[in-house]
Amino acid sequence: MGSGFSLFTNGSSSSPSRERDLLKPGLGDLPESCVALILEKLDPVEICRFSKLNRAFRSASWADFVWESKLPHDYRSILEKILGGFPEKLRKRDIYNFLSRVNSFDDGTKKAWVDKRTSDLCLCLSVKGLSVTGIDDRRYWNHIPSDESRFASVAYLQHVWWFQVDGEIEFPFPAGTYSVFFRLHLGKPGKRFGWKVCNTDQIHGWDIKPVQFQIWTEDGQHSSSQCKLTEPGTWSHYHAGDFVVGKAKSSSTKLKFSMTQIDCTHT
Repeated sequence: MGSGFSLFTNGSSSSPSRERDLLKPGLGDLPESCVALILEKLDPVEICRFSKLNRAFRSASWADFVWESKLPHDYRSILEKILGGFPEKLRKRDIYNFLSRVNSFDDGTKKAWVDKRTSDLCLCLSVKGLSVTGIDDRRYWNHIPSDESRFASVAYLQHVWWFQVDGEIEFPFPAGTYSVFFRLHLGKPGKRFGWKVCNTDQIHGWDIKPVQFQIWTEDGQHSSSQCKLTEPGTWSHYHAGDFVVGKAKSSSTKLKFSMTQIDCTHT
């Protein structure tokens, strides 16, 4: 069973109705400017899908005004932060394609990208870009390779009496509300016979006293939360707080954040 489509017709069997059908306008007859106005209302993934329909949609999908509406308001500052300068003579679609990829900066300790669906800005910081108490002392910490990290390795804590992690970043965040999370894993991940396993024998103390998370911004915003860590064997995101960047702000936002668990009665 099958179906097909042919452009061959028998001239002797043509009819006025068939000729009228052939004269009806199709998607390929739409002016490119009209198609671009339609594409502007779609999200980036849908624009790329529709660009495969025909030549008019493909050409319209490169219109600068279509993609400028999808870019963060401060995209020039974001590119300068990542690349150290702004590349000239780039189409807006090229800029969006670049920003939608995960881009490393600050010696590879930070990554930034734009979500392909929402165009929201996302940032990820490596533990090597943070200040961690005792991180250089092999008695307490070491770095182990991991394919579950965007940075190919994670910091593994063996034991410590004083746990404190501090971070700081200055970035041209576009206007909006942002959330800060710490990504943590209780237990030492590993593999056995090709399967992922987790050693939870050395987990101790995280359920005795809650961990405190805090964030601060240079304009006086502050948020704090606390919770006990009780989910071994899986990567979890712990909410540290939210901050807001106003529309009137034209410079970079300086953000500080921390995670502490200090109780000298246990390791």
